[in-house]
Amino acid sequence: MKKEELKGLSADEIRTEIGAEQDRLLKLRFAHAVSPIENPMRIRESRKRIARLHTELTAKSAQA
Repeated sequence: MKKEELKGLSADEIRTEIGAEQDRLLKLRFAHAVSPIENPMRIRESRKRIARLHTELTAKSAQA
């Protein structure tokens, strides 16, 4: 998701995206612990996406 797309989301939508991405990250970590996943970079990408969402949520709350 691009930065412009993140700016278009509301705070509630960002929170739901964070929750969904955290669930996805948890599943990836479990899958990787059981047997190595095909692309372990997906874990890093997921963490970065969560951080971007948190940053945008913080920026929106600071504006309000």
